Amino acid sequence: MKTAVVQEPPVFMNRQASMERAVELVARAAKDGAELIVFPEAWFPGYPTFVWRLAPGAGMGKTDELFALLQANSIDRSRGEMEPLQEAARENSIVIVAGYNELDGAVSGSTLYNACVTIDADGSILNNHRKLMPTNPERMVWGFGDGAGLNVVETAVGRIGALICWENYMPLARYAMYAQNIDIYLAPTWDSGDTWLATMQHIAREGGCWVIGCATAIEVADIPETVPYYDELFPNQDEWINPGDAVVYKPFGGVAAGPMHQEKGILFCDIDVAQAAASRRKFDVTGHYARPDVFRLSVDKQPKPPVVAAA
Repeated sequence: MKTAVVQEPPVFMNRQASMERAVELVARAAKDGAELIVFPEAWFPGYPTFVWRLAPGAGMGKTDELFALLQANSIDRSRGEMEPLQEAARENSIVIVAGYNELDGAVSGSTLYNACVTIDADGSILNNHRKLMPTNPERMVWGFGDGAGLNVVETAVGRIGALICWENYMPLARYAMYAQNIDIYLAPTWDSGDTWLATMQHIAREGGCWVIGCATAIEVADIPETVPYYDELFPNQDEWINPGDAVVYKPFGGVAAGPMHQEKGILFCDIDVAQAAASRRKFDVTGHYARPDVFRLSVDKQPKPPVVAAA
């Protein structure tokens, strides 16, 4: 089975143009034989890198303005704004996993979540996971997710699960994924570099599964100059904001493809899904190598809406 890992930037802070670009990338990957395509963390309509570039407190008003722009271009599934990507999955018979800024229009209509959607090859949404704990200044942009999306789901290409960015440093979150017979473990992220790649390698060994890590490869030249405070946020016109480092690791470790560093395009990799379960003969962290008499994990997967209407 051929996988495709996106290492192209979105049209920053523009939902409609980013969606059009995504549909084109899906078609391109499918034409090259891919049956699974993965987009990085918050790809729609771009990771809010401004939270790391503005001084805390002093940049609060600027953050408010940038947040409003991000909010206006985030995806509200209750308004059908994910449907073009679902249609692309159907038309190309391809499984899509994509990180996006989610606007919860069904409740407050204001709060954003760092989310990851899994769309099957028939266009149906199988899972939507919201990042449990936004990291450091990300909490000025995103709300906290709950356990409802901590699922490994059966897709047309195998059993898939995803954790977002530094959730992959959370041992219990990883364990919850491993305990669901995972074949392909996806880690859409904004992180990159040797430390992150070492984590991806570790997860492949610990979980006995295929691991795909991907961040958005993006340069300052990819950022529209119309973005508020452009000159302050991006003073170095030659900067690689993120090098990407898309990578695929084999079950129990070893690079299968990548890392793709400071390069735009699509990283393709042929994988044998069956190798995941077979690799766990030696070490099955939630199976024969577990000690449930000593350790037990309880996971609450109930959604936690702030308002529950009485019957």
